[in-house]
Amino acid sequence: MLRYSLMRLGIFAGCFLALWGLVYVGALPRGLGDSNLLWVLLLAIVISAPLSFVLLRKQRDSMSVEIVEKVDRAKGRLQDNRTREDAV
Repeated sequence: MLRYSLMRLGIFAGCFLALWGLVYVGALPRGLGDSNLLWVLLLAIVISAPLSFVLLRKQRDSMSVEIVEKVDRAKGRLQDNRTREDAV
């Protein structure tokens, strides 16, 4: 889960730096007044979300499989404990 989060943060950072560069060279508008940083942050969030959804699909699927396995093991232990208490 930490690996997925770090990869997602990396995609966001890459988008932020790329957009900051585009604003710096004048390819994108600077925003209104002093809102330049907020403009770039919001745009980076909007662009990095679908990118991470597509690019990190494999990692997200493997993470969900691990979570399902842990939940199934916990359910099995809980069921074993319930049957053990009933046998006493």
